[in-house]
Amino acid sequence: MNIDKIVFRILGLVMLLSAILAYYHSPYWLCLTALMGLNMFQASFSGVCPLSVVLKKMGYQPGTIFK
Repeated sequence: MNIDKIVFRILGLVMLLSAILAYYHSPYWLCLTALMGLNMFQASFSGVCPLSVVLKKMGYQPGTIFK
């Protein structure tokens, strides 16, 4: 599995989890959703995501998006 798939799966899971927590617990969990959205927005311009840097150092293979 390459870095691109791992990043999108983890971001999707965190966004889904924060939406569920916002619905059942507190609307302040939507701040986490906004943070993940901001991260994806900046990564679309720079091609760098903090998670992709960590995964690359762990030895995962880069994909086509995050190198």
